[in-house]
Amino acid sequence: MIVFPAIDLKGGEVVRLAEGDMARATVYGDDPAAQALLFANAGAEYLHVVDLDGSFAGRAENREAVEAIVAAFPGYVQLGGGIRDAAAVEGWFGLGVARVVMGSAALKDPEFVKAMAKEWENGIVVAVDAKDGMVATEGWAEVSDVPVRDLARRFEDAGVASLLFTDIGRDGMLKGCNVSATVELARSVDIPVIASGGVKGLDDIRMLALHAGDGIEGVITGRALYEGRLDLAAAIQMAERG
Repeated sequence: MIVFPAIDLKGGEVVRLAEGDMARATVYGDDPAAQALLFANAGAEYLHVVDLDGSFAGRAENREAVEAIVAAFPGYVQLGGGIRDAAAVEGWFGLGVARVVMGSAALKDPEFVKAMAKEWENGIVVAVDAKDGMVATEGWAEVSDVPVRDLARRFEDAGVASLLFTDIGRDGMLKGCNVSATVELARSVDIPVIASGGVKGLDDIRMLALHAGDGIEGVITGRALYEGRLDLAAAIQMAERG
């Protein structure tokens, strides 16, 4: 199982939100590239980056910071946030991003996302963000009437690399990852699932790693790392043991 340390960008700074609320942002640094290197030095080979401003704007708002991260980080960068057209997808892959995460577009224009998945083999991740079991979009500002599992199943056999499942109510709250809901989703679809939201310590990593055989590809963690509640090197070792 892969551990993805997270760098969320707001105004060029490294932040974490509480339950996806932009008004509840905690700043953890002003040098995203330096943070990426710290994660690399701890053993991370994968990185999850989100342009939070872009999620709301529908276009890149932290391009310079993302470019600096990609240039600095020696591994694979997975990027999400406001990526909603072919030019944006192509642009980020051209810059060196390994995988692009698409959320709002997956709900509102699934055929476009499927086309991108076909064009960019193993490059498209579909974000399935849940609030009370329903899909949320537009930076989680809007909640749809589409159940999470229904959206996920639309992309079976579409060639997407993974599903990124986030329990919004736990994101940035250190309440513990919603392991049961994540595993349930992984078992219900034939697409690898990345867990996100609420990781508070090594036990979350251990519990998810036990279900790698059920389709759990990885886990994203942010605040627990920044606040010293989770040691990244230990988390990576735990995940690799499965």
